[in-house]
Amino acid sequence: MRQPSLFIPHGGGPCFFMSDPAGRWAGMAAFLRKLPASLPERPKAILVVSGHWETQGFAFTGAKTPPLLYDYYGFPAETYALRYDVPGDPALAAHAAGLLRGAGMTAQIDVERGLDHGVFVPMKVAFPDADIPIVEMSVDKDLDPALHIAAGRALAPLRDEGVLIVASGMSFHNMRGYGDPRFTAPSDQFDHWLTAAVEKAPEPRAAALSHWAEAPSGRLSHPREEHLLPLMVASGASGAPGTRIYSEHVMDTAISGFSFA
Repeated sequence: MRQPSLFIPHGGGPCFFMSDPAGRWAGMAAFLRKLPASLPERPKAILVVSGHWETQGFAFTGAKTPPLLYDYYGFPAETYALRYDVPGDPALAAHAAGLLRGAGMTAQIDVERGLDHGVFVPMKVAFPDADIPIVEMSVDKDLDPALHIAAGRALAPLRDEGVLIVASGMSFHNMRGYGDPRFTAPSDQFDHWLTAAVEKAPEPRAAALSHWAEAPSGRLSHPREEHLLPLMVASGASGAPGTRIYSEHVMDTAISGFSFA
């Protein structure tokens, strides 16, 4: 059965594996844990687009057993001992790279790079058994939204092959804004625009998302767009309107997640 493409929030660093007495991350963690039950069937593999890996052109992890990259700073010591011994899928990496090259894009395979926290942290919550192969995909460092939408279109056939495409980022990503009530209204404004854009048919959706920076509070919500670009890939991989499947205020800012059938 065709797998959806998803855009999920990955939280802050290793947030789901730290003491959280205020329950700041409880709602997001609950959303991630419910993801498997929302799928039409168990995925054959998962392709995760991470906003924490930027390359010239696109790249895919090609290791059979990818290591973890603890690319966060200042967190408790135990969070640097987290394990997620998930298998890679070199064949999927090669296939995905081939699809992009066939569409005229640059794509490479990195057999040494591990999974960064934009991948292993949310996937450890959603798929704790670590028994579904995962390949990580980078974003292009030129940060062109239209290019990432086109990449999603090229990768769309994977969905009919049992591959779940997961775009891992944050719908609001301004580090100055987290925990600042002055950012609540602007983040709501952008979240409303983003949800309306995602719910459009593919062509008007692509047009809107390509010009996201012109949206109300767009640049305030994303001073730099690397955490929004994975959404473009998930959107491009679908020919149907998107649906918001998660919405919550976290640290005084609106955060959403989306699914594309």
